[in-house]
Amino acid sequence: MRNAQKSDAAGRAADMAKETEYEKVAMKVSHVSIVSNLILTVFKLAAGLIAHSGAMVSDAIHSASDVFSTIVVIIGIRISSKESDKDHPYGHERMECVAAIVLSTILAVTGLGIGYTAVGKVAGGDYSRLAVPGVLALIAAVVSILTKEGMYQYTKVYARKIDSGALMADAWHHRSDALSSIGALIGIAGARIGFPILDPAASLVICVFIEKAAYDIFMDAVDKMVDKACDDEVEQMLRECAQSQAGVQAVDLLHTRVFGNKIYVDIEIEVDGDMRLRDAHGIAEHVHDAIEQSFPKVKHIMVHVNPA
Repeated sequence: MRNAQKSDAAGRAADMAKETEYEKVAMKVSHVSIVSNLILTVFKLAAGLIAHSGAMVSDAIHSASDVFSTIVVIIGIRISSKESDKDHPYGHERMECVAAIVLSTILAVTGLGIGYTAVGKVAGGDYSRLAVPGVLALIAAVVSILTKEGMYQYTKVYARKIDSGALMADAWHHRSDALSSIGALIGIAGARIGFPILDPAASLVICVFIEKAAYDIFMDAVDKMVDKACDDEVEQMLRECAQSQAGVQAVDLLHTRVFGNKIYVDIEIEVDGDMRLRDAHGIAEHVHDAIEQSFPKVKHIMVHVNPA
């Protein structure tokens, strides 16, 4: 049996460099997100109030929640990037999942608040009293759609680059805001051409988009918290990598679990039963090193040798 945590200085240095780059990229994207959302929130709120659009005010609240959620992401990524210590020998990667769960909860509560207000207006019955939104609300909706879709694409690229669940959750938060702005645009336009009920109805549609995004973010984080196995394709590639090493006659067992944005592997290989212990141990080391080099996301490997 072989514990696969890094033991040589070069390996530790490489890991620290990866974590530093991971945190650096995440912080850069998060700071851009905060500044963009602050500007957009103020603009949309002002436009909604001046142009008398409930849908645009709801959209502004959604953007404001993005600021807070990004702060949660920053905190989660900073903690998850900390090195292993005595109390957390396996690292802190799961703290990013905690951040994503907190983010999804905030998103869900925000959506329910918007939906509650919208249902009240729709169920009120007297639509003649609903204010007709001004042109400024339409302009704000278009600006929001373009800005938030751009932020989604920008954040998604970097989230995939560093494989960050929390950052990807933040990207989808941008996408949900863009979709909600499309709903606001339709509602505002409809209200301006004689259907004032469409403005609060748009807020209701926004609520549905927000709740769907919150659910997806929550379930992804939970999967990473409960030691869900890697998908079949990744496990097959791990198995083939081990079997291709000289001296390995078979792979008897392969267990994987996702730990934050990392992978832990337990594997049992079969070698010649008459082989010397030193030689069998050497084969186990080759399997360990080959998997580690071929799969950068693998943080910890346990290799057990069985006699054929």
